[in-house]
Parts: sequence; structure tokens; C-alpha cells
Amino acid sequence: MKSPLLTLPGAVPAEGVDEGVAAHYGDLFREQRALADGTGFVDLSHRGVIAVTGQDRLSWLHLLLTQHVSDLPVGEATEALILSAHGHIEHALYLVDDGTTVWAHVEPGTQDALIAYLESMKFFYQVEVADRTAEFAVVHLPAGSIAEVPEGGVVRETAHGRDLFLPRADLESYAEKTGPPAGILAYEALRVEHHRPRLGFETDHRTIPHELGWIAGAVHLQKGCYRGQETVARVQNLGKPPRRLVFLHLDGSEVHLPAPGTEIRLADEGPDGRKIGFITTSVRHHELGPVALALIKRNVPVDAPLMADTTAAAQETVVEP
Repeated sequence: MKSPLLTLPGAVPAEGVDEGVAAHYGDLFREQRALADGTGFVDLSHRGVIAVTGQDRLSWLHLLLTQHVSDLPVGEATEALILSAHGHIEHALYLVDDGTTVWAHVEPGTQDALIAYLESMKFFYQVEVADRTAEFAVVHLPAGSIAEVPEGGVVRETAHGRDLFLPRADLESYAEKTGPPAGILAYEALRVEHHRPRLGFETDHRTIPHELGWIAGAVHLQKGCYRGQETVARVQNLGKPPRRLVFLHLDGSEVHLPAPGTEIRLADEGPDGRKIGFITTSVRHHELGPVALALIKRNVPVDAPLMADTTAAAQETVVEP
């Protein structure tokens, strides 16, 4: 979905998975500061939107998701994962129920595979699953924002701000009243600052929730059975995940940020040392400078200096070893 807000002054299109919205509007750090101060908005209209209706919607989703949603209160935001049979993360959903419909936004381009899976699991339940991406756009308002929510929109409120499911036809008029706009790069910088994982960025084909700290926010450890639960319970009760998420402060003298996938080694082993992890997301933050999230082996000492290719990195613990 290509956003109409790409016609706003200064808009520079994002690339890769975030193609379709603006990377920034001409001043990355100003946009970050505005979001940190609770002003402006972020166009996330490229994200997939699905809606689940029917009297069994919550009890049915409860059987499929890692989160406890059978008694989800109206208007209460939550997030949940869908795992493979081996416990690997396949989908991440950001949910809210408005009393008649469960709304969820998901990573761009993942809605088709998610809906196909959900449709295959309907059986005799009274539910309907619909792709509403063409009709609804997601807009993010930062924490502290006093911007109004228009009629016809659905709000998902979290500690990091409000996600609005807005009729796509109203996106341009809402942007005119709510500015200034901030691009996806500013949004990503604050996501990294708050150590929040993102599907397809901090995950690969073998990531389990424990590695990213997603156990705390997206997995309910006392709920009933769901696909992949055996792995979650075994790691939680009997072991440790093989990798852990870390926050990295990168050497600010480097011109270029290490790209996602850049190999990480122990600094004292030099460039020929063994690979112990890789960069997942790297950003330039308006206060912290160049920072990143990375996945490294669990047994790496928490105070060990690291190297991301040729860039020195100091780690902060996100997931305990």
C-alpha cells in the first residue's frame, strides 16, 4: 500500500519492508524529538490490518495465540504471537477488541499468510476473518499525545502511545490536523531505544520468544495449549534460550551504521574471531547516537566489548543470560 502522505513536503520514501510510507520528512532528529515529546504522528499505513468477528472470536483466538485473550476487556491492548510446532515465532499481532471485532495490525505483507493459517483453523467456531488493509490505515500517536481520535477509528492504547485503526479515506485529512509527521526511521529509533523486538528484524527462522524478552509482553505462561507451547514451557522451566537480545552502543566515529546481519565478534578476538551473533536493527538516535539491537549467544559475558564488523560496540543487557 503506497501512502498518500508521501506527497507531503520533504517526504523521502522508505525502502525494503517499510516501502510505501515515508522514511523521514527531511529532519530525522527533529522528528524523533517530536515523538519523544508526545507530538506529531507516524504513518504506518503500510502495515497489514485484519479483523476477526463473530461470537467465538476471543475464545477461538485464545486457542491459537500465545496470549490469554478469552476474557480480553473491550478496549484493552495486547500483543500476541503465533508459533510453529517447534516454538519458533511465525507471526506477531498487535490486538484490541472493540466489543464486536478484534482488530490487529501486523507486519507489512504478512497478512495473507496469517489469514490463510487462521482460516485453516476455523473448524466449527463462529468466526469470520477479513483482510481490512485496503479499508483501514494504522497511524501511531506517541505517548503523551493529546491528538483527538476521529469517529470511525479504533484505538489501541499502550505505554508507548496509541495505534489508530483509521478509515483509509480519512488518512490525509487526519494528517492535516494532527501534524507534524514523523517518518518510520524516527519511529524505529524509539523502538530500538525501548528494546522492543520486531518480527522479521529481531527474528529469523529459529527465534523463540525467550530470546527477545517477548515472554513478558506477548506470552501468557499459565494459559492452555497452543501450537509451540511445549517449547515455551520447556525453556521456561528447564533451560535457557540459546541466544539473547542485547542493546548496543556503537562507536560514534564511524560514518556508516552496521547493517542488519552484520556479524558480531568479541573485541579481544579480533576480526578473525568466532561469530557470536549479528545486528538485527541499527539506528541513529537523537540523544544516544548510533545504537542497535542484536542477537548474541547466551553465554557471552555481559560486560564483554564487542565488534560489529569493524565497529566497536558496548552492550547493555536486555535478556538476562
